[in-house]
Amino acid sequence: MRRFFYFLFRTMIGSSTAVLTGLISFFAFDVAFLLSALYAVIGGGAGYFLTKGLMYFRYLRQKGLSRKEYIYIKDNLGEAKAKIKRLQRTLYRVRNLQQARQSIEILVTVRKIYANTKKEPRRFYQAEAFYYKHLDSLVVLMEKYAYLKAQPSHSEEMQQSLKDTRQTIIALGETIKKDLHVMLHDDMDTLQFELDVAEQLFKNRRKQESEALK
Repeated sequence: MRRFFYFLFRTMIGSSTAVLTGLISFFAFDVAFLLSALYAVIGGGAGYFLTKGLMYFRYLRQKGLSRKEYIYIKDNLGEAKAKIKRLQRTLYRVRNLQQARQSIEILVTVRKIYANTKKEPRRFYQAEAFYYKHLDSLVVLMEKYAYLKAQPSHSEEMQQSLKDTRQTIIALGETIKKDLHVMLHDDMDTLQFELDVAEQLFKNRRKQESEALK
């Protein structure tokens, strides 16, 4: 939704610039109509892209990122999004209810990390282990498990491999939960600080009210 409003704002600026440029060219400088229209298009395009550049610069400044950092993080998020889609596809192939529930829980955690990073790109640095190692391992293991599980017959060796893979997936799911906790550590510290301050203010207020009643 925010992207739509940003696009709408840029379009309004571009359109306003185009109209203003065309009118000034035609009436103030007595430029031919077709040439004034051309100037209007150029002016509108310049207004649109200049506004887009200024908004982009402001966004990077707000997030505390350089252009190079933002592009790097955006590329990694693009790769992560493709991997998450692969994880979702493996869920459709899980028939065991308990295993499906575990897989969904892992997927929810993965998507939460991705969503947090997309909203606040600088959080990427708090979840580098997730993006560089844990997500890749999870995708490979889930796809391997889904492939073996879909085979028509299972030997003892395959059954053991399925069991080992499932246990590793569960353990990796716990690791990914820790990745999320690391990402949210600063938020939890801030929340705890605010709770402590609020509690202290409440105690002081009650103390003042008690003293006033004496």
